[in-house]
Amino acid sequence: MNPAPATHRARVTLADATTAKRLVDALTEALFEVEAALSAFERPDGRWDVTVDFADAPNEAGLRDSVARAAGETMAQAISFDTVEARDWVKASLEHLVPVPAGRFVVFGGHDRAKVPGNKLGIEIEAALAFGTGHHGTTRGCLLLLDQVLKAHHPQRVLDLGTGTGVLAIAAAKALHGRVLASDIDAPSVRVARDNARLNETGHLVRVIRASGFSAPEFVEHGPFDLVLANILANPLRQLAGPMAQHLAPSALVILSGLLTSQATAVIAAYRARGLTPLRHLKIEGWSSLLLRSAK
Repeated sequence: MNPAPATHRARVTLADATTAKRLVDALTEALFEVEAALSAFERPDGRWDVTVDFADAPNEAGLRDSVARAAGETMAQAISFDTVEARDWVKASLEHLVPVPAGRFVVFGGHDRAKVPGNKLGIEIEAALAFGTGHHGTTRGCLLLLDQVLKAHHPQRVLDLGTGTGVLAIAAAKALHGRVLASDIDAPSVRVARDNARLNETGHLVRVIRASGFSAPEFVEHGPFDLVLANILANPLRQLAGPMAQHLAPSALVILSGLLTSQATAVIAAYRARGLTPLRHLKIEGWSSLLLRSAK
């Protein structure tokens, strides 16, 4: 049996949450088209570890430049680079994957399966080399807004755009007992999302496709959509405002996240210009999640 391929890791420790969030935002933008998994965790001493796992060897100089712009030259020089076996990376990720409650939903790893209350909809998501998975603050914000929406509405055509691990698509499929289209630009994420859908017994309900934006014919086939979930990044969200509006049903609801609170105004403006009205703005751990409605 061939050994598991090594992944490449970059890590830096920052003094406070504000700097860590600023760095995470800068790196998510800089690494948008790179196969990389980004995580940020608070240490017991109050400092923050920011770690990036790369499928291929990273551009170290470019990464240091990005860190220098966001957190200063001292932090850029403090970055450590090493390699780690893929199975070790998964094990390390699981140590940080604690259950995330959000309304009726609980996102958890298999090691915490016994901790999920019987009256909750559990979504089991295992750590893996999936890219574009998002942060707990954004995932929780989307799930809280989804929970709110489904108390008053029963959308028939649902899209999870930029699905990552598939968590939002799985949540919608479980709560609605209905079909969901999920898409991602990243091939590893598509594979992981499909695996997670099967793991959660929603493989027959969640269809996962690889697509950039709204370019695939499946968007026309499955639309127009009554509900769209998009937990990605601020810049892509702004760029997708026009194409998304063209694929919405009248009075459709849209949940957006993956943006820092400081970026919310610009994203809201982009969607207002396309006829969407903001209904709610959740702020969790410095991240924003938005609920909007299209024109009637």
